[in-house]
Amino acid sequence: MSQQILPTFGISIEQESKRGLLMSRLADKVAIVTGSGRGIGKSIAMAFLREGAKVVISDINEQLCNSTAEELRSTGGEAFSAPCNVTVSETIEKMVEEVMNKYGRIDILVNNAGITRDDLFMRMTEQQWQAVIDTNLTSAFKVTKPVLKVMSKQRSGRIINIASTTGVHGNPGQINYAAAKAGLIGLTKTIALEYASRNITSNAVAPGFIDTDMTRALGEEKISKVTERIPLGRMGTPDDIAEAVLFFAGPGSYVTGQVLEVNGGLYT
Repeated sequence: MSQQILPTFGISIEQESKRGLLMSRLADKVAIVTGSGRGIGKSIAMAFLREGAKVVISDINEQLCNSTAEELRSTGGEAFSAPCNVTVSETIEKMVEEVMNKYGRIDILVNNAGITRDDLFMRMTEQQWQAVIDTNLTSAFKVTKPVLKVMSKQRSGRIINIASTTGVHGNPGQINYAAAKAGLIGLTKTIALEYASRNITSNAVAPGFIDTDMTRALGEEKISKVTERIPLGRMGTPDDIAEAVLFFAGPGSYVTGQVLEVNGGLYT
């Protein structure tokens, strides 16, 4: 008997059934996503939720943090709100303590929180430089440290850092952002080496030009000029990044210390 084919996707019903069984690959895993009140972080959290994870929504904006967690819970998943300023160690420790009190474990950490303070090198102030370094790089050090203590005891875990193609290739007017993201890549690779023996992987996803509030603020003219350079002919979406993060978050991975650029071929 020939297999029935689902016309939309071109796969068999049997294959679709098997795929359905895989949709809970993160079942009962506890995942913290920083900066997940909106944008890329929110999309990552939603993707984790669809895969069965218990998701910790963490954002500096408490109201946004709570509303996003409530939105995700309304879909039938489990989402916990844990507001946190990732530049302040005391609030990080409180967040980790709250998560451990509630779930008793942490399986996945996504360091996504970040800001921009763009300007040309000679015009950039020390305040602009330090704000981006603190939020985009030092925060990952501060958040990852207590989480790794938990993962080390579990002898399992997934660290995923949201870097940027800017950290790989540089970008005029973003020397602070480029330096922070390049540093994040170095942090990613070193953690991979230090914690592989404890079954903890550490990888980075480097988004290219993604359709977020941050990029929309550039204006239509600049967006159009950059989009023209992208071989795939469009900006990426937060969901594109979430899919890449899911790859690194899955169980049984033999991949660590890697940087995956999700950029539509922009730098090919």
